[in-house]
Amino acid sequence: MGAFPTPRVIVGVLFTLFAVSCASAQTVPNQAEAVLKQAVQKLGGEKYLKVTTQVGRGRFSLFKDSMIASSQTFIDVIAYPDKERTEFKGGGTKFVQTNVGTTGWVFDGDQELIKIQNEGQIENFQRGMRVSLDTLLRGAWHGKGEISYVGKRTATLGKRNDVVRLKYEDGLTVEFEFADDGTPMKANYKRTNSDAEEVTEEDRYAQWVDVGGIRTPYIVDKFTNGKPTSRINYELVEFNVRVSDSVFDKPSNPKELKKDLKL
Repeated sequence: MGAFPTPRVIVGVLFTLFAVSCASAQTVPNQAEAVLKQAVQKLGGEKYLKVTTQVGRGRFSLFKDSMIASSQTFIDVIAYPDKERTEFKGGGTKFVQTNVGTTGWVFDGDQELIKIQNEGQIENFQRGMRVSLDTLLRGAWHGKGEISYVGKRTATLGKRNDVVRLKYEDGLTVEFEFADDGTPMKANYKRTNSDAEEVTEEDRYAQWVDVGGIRTPYIVDKFTNGKPTSRINYELVEFNVRVSDSVFDKPSNPKELKKDLKL
């Protein structure tokens, strides 16, 4: 979602580094797969794995100094594996971002212009997919990276999370944490910002809701270098909704985008 984080793109804080002995890792070579299998079952098993589309509605908020600085309503439409359209509305303005694989376009309601996404926006979307929980659990990383079991990491209230590391061939590394029952808790990774500075991003998942046998987080909080930067708060999530490919097509006339999205 380019200028704004998407539910997939929304996706880390404060890399807590700790060492795990090679000997310990070698004693549980399949532990990473076991953790992911438990997580998939927790989220709905085959129902979760067979999701083809996801439509979410809610509010997206930006934080400044740990307080909400702005808030907008949104509708987000995903057609797996690589199509997404998100519309933001607030303060009388509208912003639309749509991505299909390695291409994308945006609509700036203030200027009433449709623009082809630049290289940075495409890169942000691609990275968002690579670091997303769905990419990990649905196995879209196969052939592009490898997973390993890191060990246990201190969580809250005396609890410890299982940590699985996904490392891509180009070096991008994401660490995912899971509670004892398999519930995904957070994901974190490092990236370079526009000022060429390395920052740590973390997504924290909360308020899990059962939607027709599929569990999904209704709150996703993003932290940057340990500070809250945004929140996705879903009000409604639907799975396997019929979505036409035309939803992702770039309109020729900006006026078409002033209308509410119809599915």
